[in-house]
Amino acid sequence: MKIPQRLQPLLEDGLIDGVVRQLMSGKEAMVFVVRCGAETRCAKVYKEANKRAFRQAVDYTENRKTKNTRQARAMAKGTRFGRQSQEAAWQNAEVDALYRLAAAGVRVPKPYNFHEGVLLMELVTDAEGNAAPRLNDVEFLPEVAVKYHLALIAEVVRMLCAGVIHGDLSEFNILIAGDGPVIIDLPQAVDAAGNNHAQAMLERDVANLRNYFGQFAPELLTTQYGREIWAHYEAGTLTPDVALTGRFERKHKAVDMESVLREIEDTRLEEAARLLRMQG
Repeated sequence: MKIPQRLQPLLEDGLIDGVVRQLMSGKEAMVFVVRCGAETRCAKVYKEANKRAFRQAVDYTENRKTKNTRQARAMAKGTRFGRQSQEAAWQNAEVDALYRLAAAGVRVPKPYNFHEGVLLMELVTDAEGNAAPRLNDVEFLPEVAVKYHLALIAEVVRMLCAGVIHGDLSEFNILIAGDGPVIIDLPQAVDAAGNNHAQAMLERDVANLRNYFGQFAPELLTTQYGREIWAHYEAGTLTPDVALTGRFERKHKAVDMESVLREIEDTRLEEAARLLRMQG
């Protein structure tokens, strides 16, 4: 096939030896199957911002670090340099997340290199060695759906223990490899400790898993793993092997009515005193 222009630098630098075929074209990138010596890998070529359907919403980019104040100012002003810096930060977020999660034992594609805006990584395959299908292309028996759902909940926990939340997790960015599910597409990954929307994003990721697998195993639709996981995270009790139940009860403290009434009475007296001062 004709070598895509964006992959030419990788050929010239010896990072890949050839392009086999295009694997897919998504909302933020195109993925190609490439040869690297005796190995087959994949190359993710990021689309330019004006050609990408996924927008860098402020919820995702909140609190992401920039290299220097010049970059931060340029990004805030929306200058050409600022847009380039923002694009680089968006791409680097996925690279950083992949290396971080792979080191933590999360089932993500193994990253090999990031060069000229192209991410070179492991090609996830099925039991026959073919490119693994996406979760949304697979039908499940109820018991298998429960098994895969629990496996992915464990991966979400492992990610959070590493301080990362996917932020856009769904059946469209999970591959079914020969040995189980693999999570992909992480440019919108957020830092759990540094993003004010982290809890909402985690609960949405978990709800997406629940709703998808709930089509095959309806008993999953009543689970509340998202809130349970976040409660453990906030309490400092979240570990990769934490025992989860899928149930969550918000604890309500008893209201001290005497204190409430005292506050109301104090406020009433203060307001009465203020009005008397105004009349005087």
